[in-house]
Amino acid sequence: MNFKKVTEASYLTADKASTYRAILRYFYMQHERMREFLYPDDILRHLKEQGEFTDYTSEQLQADLDQLVKWGNIIARQEAGKVRTVDEFKKKRFRYQSTPYTVEFERMLVEMEGLGETFGGSLEKTQFERLQQALEKVEEALGENVKEEECSQRLDDVMTYFRAITKNTADYLAYLNSERAEEKMQTEAFLAYKEQFTTYLRDFIVGMQQTSSIIQSLLKRMSVDDLTLFFQKAADHKTKAFRFEEQDTEAAKKENEEKWESLKVWFLGDALHQSEYELLEERTNESIRRITRVMQRLSERHQHFHSRKKDYLHLAKWFDSLENIGDAHHLSAVAFGVFHTKHLHTDHVPTDDIYTDVWEEEAMSHHTKPRIPGNTERTKAGAVTDFTKEKDQVRKEEEERRKREKEMIETYIHDNCIDTSEVREVEAYIRKLFLSWIGRAMSKKDRTIKTNMGERVKVEINRAKKTELWAEDGVMHMPTCTFHFIDRPVVRGEGGVPHGAESIQ
Repeated sequence: MNFKKVTEASYLTADKASTYRAILRYFYMQHERMREFLYPDDILRHLKEQGEFTDYTSEQLQADLDQLVKWGNIIARQEAGKVRTVDEFKKKRFRYQSTPYTVEFERMLVEMEGLGETFGGSLEKTQFERLQQALEKVEEALGENVKEEECSQRLDDVMTYFRAITKNTADYLAYLNSERAEEKMQTEAFLAYKEQFTTYLRDFIVGMQQTSSIIQSLLKRMSVDDLTLFFQKAADHKTKAFRFEEQDTEAAKKENEEKWESLKVWFLGDALHQSEYELLEERTNESIRRITRVMQRLSERHQHFHSRKKDYLHLAKWFDSLENIGDAHHLSAVAFGVFHTKHLHTDHVPTDDIYTDVWEEEAMSHHTKPRIPGNTERTKAGAVTDFTKEKDQVRKEEEERRKREKEMIETYIHDNCIDTSEVREVEAYIRKLFLSWIGRAMSKKDRTIKTNMGERVKVEINRAKKTELWAEDGVMHMPTCTFHFIDRPVVRGEGGVPHGAESIQ
């Protein structure tokens, strides 16, 4: 890589930057209209149409064009033909063409000017769907004799949607975390958009989750070795485009492999880093939580300053409509609560059930200490109680319980695995244990967990096949799951053949 000084960018910070930028912007506009060569007369005519260049002369333009040629922004070509006068021949009539650096600089500046001072981007769930479709087409190409042009196009589609996802999501999340967005969220006007905003983020998360698992499965199925021929065809097509410079097919193939590896790391992660997809999901969820907290604070502040004049007038009319003081007292107790009540505080908690009513609890005793100066509670040293026997008893009971649990699990294991489709009825505890294994495995990339008994178990879920687990407290419908006990030795039957191999053969 060559990190030389980029003299083509000098026009952006020069003293006459406004003039240079006006000239090169005109070059860029004409380049987009497929007009490559411009004459000084056309440039001068365009500049004079602008208000600030009314006194601009052709001599000044020629000096500015010469400077831009030195910087490498434009290329001057002398036109010897079609000379009408001797003066034109002496002046060396030139036409100018913008360089690739200039075109890319101006294209970038036009895009940045359209964004303004805020980040752009968006959260588009359809981009994940299009990336999924593009990856499926790449997988189809592995088993077919696809032409080089088609391979190159399918690879370009994958990378185009991948770049759109990374760029748009990064820019939009940066916009949400920007100072300007933070200020907008603190205003009362933000409450009008709260539902629309949260719905937008939640729809993106749901759509992303629906397609991301399929994308991850596709990337896992297609290894770099499987894609070698596909990358080679795409590179061969790219190098077929005519260039005077020598083109390296092997370098183009290596570049395709590196781009594909970046795509896999973004969705699947690697041994050292978490996947960017998981980080995107976490950041989007955190944005929802942050917006929810902001909305809650705004609602509380809005409610604090809300006038309750109409409520009080309605309550006053209600009191005025009553005929006796007794009914007024009853209404007051309901509206404002009981006056002059005594509150007793105690640290005694009779029950942990929050749904238990007061009259269902047992009575408690509260001893009030007299507030007399010098009246302090007397304390005396106590002996240290030995709970060794109790601890041994609890430990023994826990070991027996774990032993019974292990024996119960062993009854369901066949050929070092448990298949829920083959289990008809289970104990309620075993069902909860299966669900806990599934829940922990879903958070692991390799779906492998370690049980309380110290064994590694790999959970395999077949969503296409349903099964029923019967227990004494009901029936649970769930996808068929298979729990593979990895660390156990393979049990071999007669002739040294592992159990279960007969069915495979």
